[in-house]
Amino acid sequence: MTAEPTITAADVRSSALSLPDTTEKLAWGQPTFRVAGKIFASLGDDETTMGVKCPREDRAELIATEPEKFFIREGHDDHYAWMRVRLSALEDADELAAILADSWRQVAPRRLAAAHPELAVQGEDGPGEGRG
Repeated sequence: MTAEPTITAADVRSSALSLPDTTEKLAWGQPTFRVAGKIFASLGDDETTMGVKCPREDRAELIATEPEKFFIREGHDDHYAWMRVRLSALEDADELAAILADSWRQVAPRRLAAAHPELAVQGEDGPGEGRG
């Protein structure tokens, strides 16, 4: 018997929209969440997964470490800094919020990210690290 997921599409929407200057827009038939017009998260077709920004050099390790949680859509995500997350595998709302905040930071304008140090990763030198 499969347990009902504790994290739902409504939780993703609520958490994503709680991030500064985030908007929701339907694209490709799916809800997407954007900051400064750039997508940082989306809900999957069946709303049991979400897509988030993730540097390609980091995602292989995440997928290898927790394949039940993280994956890519072969042929679609291969060439993008993007990965998928199974909502049913998330531990709690705090983990969801952390994943979404990390994705948000990757696309948020530097000035906006700098104005929200509460969203910085522990040990990060400053907002926007790793973005060119």
